[in-house]
Amino acid sequence: MRIVELVIDEFQQDGVEAISVVESPAIEQNFIALKSKSAEVKFAEVSKDKKILMGPILIPNKPIFRMNGEDEYYIYFSRETVRRASELYLQAGNQSQSTLEHEMKLQGLTLVESWIVEDKANDKSNVYNMDVPVGTWMGSVKVNNDEIWNDYVKTGKVKGFSIEGYFADKAEAPKEAIAENLSADDLMVKKLINIIKESENE
Repeated sequence: MRIVELVIDEFQQDGVEAISVVESPAIEQNFIALKSKSAEVKFAEVSKDKKILMGPILIPNKPIFRMNGEDEYYIYFSRETVRRASELYLQAGNQSQSTLEHEMKLQGLTLVESWIVEDKANDKSNVYNMDVPVGTWMGSVKVNNDEIWNDYVKTGKVKGFSIEGYFADKAEAPKEAIAENLSADDLMVKKLINIIKESENE
C-alpha cells in the first residue's frame, strides 16, 4: 500500500482554509476534511464559562488511511508542513473561518490561541492530559455560538477539531526511506509501516 506525503504548494495557495468541529477525523482526497469513525485526540473544554475549546488541529507524521475509489493508501504531514500550515492559516486571516462537520459554515467560532508543541514535558497540553507528539499544531477556539455550545459541544456530538484546505501530493517515497527519516517521536509511523508491509506479504 502506498504512503504519500502531503505538502503545501504556496504558488497554488495551498493550506488550511477553515477549522471544523467534528465528531471524529479522516481525510478525503486532496481536500482535507477530517471525518470518520477512527479514534483521534479529542479537544478539551478549557473553560465552560468562557466557552473555550482546546486541542490538536494537525498532528505530524500521523498515518491517515485514505480511499479514492478502489485505490487505498496512507497519507501524512511532516512537521515542517504542519508548522507552515499553521502560519499560513493565521497570515491569511482565517481565524474565524469555521464549519460544522465540514458541511455548514458557522458564525461565532474564532481561533484565539495557536502554537506548535516544542517540548512535550513542558507544553500546555499536559494540563489537559493530552499526549501529543512534538510538532503538533495546537489551538484554542472561542465559541460565541450558544447553539453550537449547547447542542453540539455539551452533548458530545462534536469531540475534536479538523482542518479544511488543499494540499499537494509529494512524490511517493519508498516505505524504508520514510521510516529512516522519522525521529524517535514517530515510532507509531514506523510500526504502521511494518504492519502495512506484513499485510502486503500475506
